[in-house]
Amino acid sequence: MKKLVVLMITAFVDMLGVLMVIPLLPFYATDLNASGFVVTLLIASFSVAQLISAPLWGRFSDQYGRRPALLVGLFASAIAYVIFAFADSLWLLFLSRLVQGAGGGTVGVIQAYVADATRPEDRAKSLGWLSAATNLGVAIGPVVGAAALQFGRPAPGLLAAVLCLVNIVFAWRFLTESHDFAAGRASTVRRRPSREVAARVLVHPGEPPSRLIWIYSLTMGTFQGCTAVLALFLAAKFAVTAATIGFFFTYIGGLSVLTRAVILGPLVDRLGEARLARMGLVLLGVGLGLLPFAPNFLMLAITIAALPLGTAFTFPCVTALLSRVIGSHERGVYMGVQQTFGGVTRSVFPLLAGLAFDHLGHGVPFWGAALLMAAILPLTAGLEEYTRAPAAAPVP
Repeated sequence: MKKLVVLMITAFVDMLGVLMVIPLLPFYATDLNASGFVVTLLIASFSVAQLISAPLWGRFSDQYGRRPALLVGLFASAIAYVIFAFADSLWLLFLSRLVQGAGGGTVGVIQAYVADATRPEDRAKSLGWLSAATNLGVAIGPVVGAAALQFGRPAPGLLAAVLCLVNIVFAWRFLTESHDFAAGRASTVRRRPSREVAARVLVHPGEPPSRLIWIYSLTMGTFQGCTAVLALFLAAKFAVTAATIGFFFTYIGGLSVLTRAVILGPLVDRLGEARLARMGLVLLGVGLGLLPFAPNFLMLAITIAALPLGTAFTFPCVTALLSRVIGSHERGVYMGVQQTFGGVTRSVFPLLAGLAFDHLGHGVPFWGAALLMAAILPLTAGLEEYTRAPAAAPVP
């Protein structure tokens, strides 16, 4: 439990810095004459770097430890924030996103860390608590970033960099290595390279780990695509500005924290990971499909509420199920490959959403996302059996 608390604090401070700058990114880009497509390309560049680095981080953490991988990733984020602070051109904004994406490939490492430290039946709840901590950062970060902006354009990025350096010192002092990692390292079982694991997900999509990775990545890409154009949509329909966009992210983040910290655990105990993930997909589809029809701020708040609920139910449960069907010796690489596939969809879907927003209509990205959620839903049939299955046997 102590290790989980340290991870939660580390994740909170990390996400606090991320959300100090992310809501400002579209407005910084448009100030540099970027179109909606370029804004989504800028957002997608993070995922491109992440999809390349994630399996490498996972493999690194399986071989050398979760702790050093996480510390290096945090240091990359600090560098990215400094670049963001002084970016006066689009290419520097792109550079900051690429550097942070490379460090952000450690998301799978953190998930493997949590899975190492908890029992299988507690992993969804523990991952929910971890994501509650990150979403607390989502709730607070935009407000802090907007307040820092009053001290000048570089201030949010520089403050985020300072917080990141403090976070590195904290993690170095209090975060210990995973016991499961030590046991997995001592194992004589062959560890497959990340490219082999990724190929297996493509060639054998029906296998339990592959199926879960597809559900996770397609849902993540769909959600990210809509998030990429959300600020532009709110600016066009509700006249939201750089000074007020943070309140929307705070609202979404606050609901996410409440759901993951208070509601998720009891629902997992009552319904199980599989049924709850299915419920999350339905909520996401309904929320995204109805969002463009919101006629006022009250209805917008009600509609948007379905998004943090849906993600809170879907992603921790799918990741917890994945941790059950793979061995501890490959937990890092599989979590990394999950982030890679998610990175591909997070790269492609925002571009499609940006093109649809610019050329087909402001509501089209959200309606298309709702249809895709309906198409993903059948993939969740029969997931209940994964809660009873032992970890997949390693490939010799």
